[in-house]
Amino acid sequence: MAAYTTIDDPEAYFQVKAYAGTGSAHSLTFDGDTDMQPDLVWIKNRGSATNHEVADSVRGADLLLKTNDTDAEQSIATKITAFNSDGFSVGTDSNVNESGKGQVAWCWKESATAGFDIVSFTGNETTRTVAHNLSAVPHFMLMKSLLTAGWGVYHQKMSSTPAEDYLYFNTYDVIGDSVNFWNDTVPTDSVFSLGASGVTNKTGAMIGYLWSEKQGFSKFGSYIGNGNADGTFIYTGFRPAFVITRDPGNGENWPIFDDKRDGYNVNKVLLYTNTTTEDTTTGANQIDLLSNGFKCRSSNNNTNRGAATFIYMAFAEAPFVNSNGVPCNAR
Repeated sequence: MAAYTTIDDPEAYFQVKAYAGTGSAHSLTFDGDTDMQPDLVWIKNRGSATNHEVADSVRGADLLLKTNDTDAEQSIATKITAFNSDGFSVGTDSNVNESGKGQVAWCWKESATAGFDIVSFTGNETTRTVAHNLSAVPHFMLMKSLLTAGWGVYHQKMSSTPAEDYLYFNTYDVIGDSVNFWNDTVPTDSVFSLGASGVTNKTGAMIGYLWSEKQGFSKFGSYIGNGNADGTFIYTGFRPAFVITRDPGNGENWPIFDDKRDGYNVNKVLLYTNTTTEDTTTGANQIDLLSNGFKCRSSNNNTNRGAATFIYMAFAEAPFVNSNGVPCNAR
């Protein structure tokens, strides 16, 4: 397994920001040594059962979607108010800035170098292709109508025939099979295909978030759970800053892990893409974030159900070995 990276400085393209809500409008600066102006900001209030809030630079900072719901895009001026040269600004809304409550933001820079593209298009519920700017094959895609509809998920490992199948980011539904979502056609380095789905290609304005794997920076893979407390190790080639796992074959949530909320191993604090639940600590270990991947530390069905095939998405805090051959440290 090659350990070298195409990106020495992940902070230029992805950062996690944990912060305390104040109730007053203010700006947040990223903690990393490298400045990053984000193009996608996804915020969750850690202390209250509130919606996830997602804004991007293509639609505008004040136009919000919710990963946990089918709601149409909302224009709210008091949530995310700006994408700044090294961070973002929030208003007074409690979903992103509740006084006395912790918040967390996961933020990406749009860049073909880092394998991330935001695509705005008009859905028509007919078979078609849509162009993208990755110059690489997308390995993970999220599609959302700006009207009422779910979040369609494409993942290269969600089945042996991923273009025939789909998941929802906003539910715990098991994997489905429909030609209407991806037209049974694997995406290419220039286009992705859509069928007549009212989810991935609903008539009207649509937004797509597309990622392609970049060695040492991002990974969209799969693993088989073993159901043991001393669980499965998943090699990524980097020290993860962010991990989401999912068992497509069973009705489980989408747990989110990052390097800021716990701040140390073992990670126990859970948030989910598809629920409003605040930070939840079950008392059970979940995963370790290691210098070259992550390890499941529980028999929990969200991460390590025995004999189940899980998919995951992960982004780097640091490459396992940089382009000069210098290894990173464990946490």
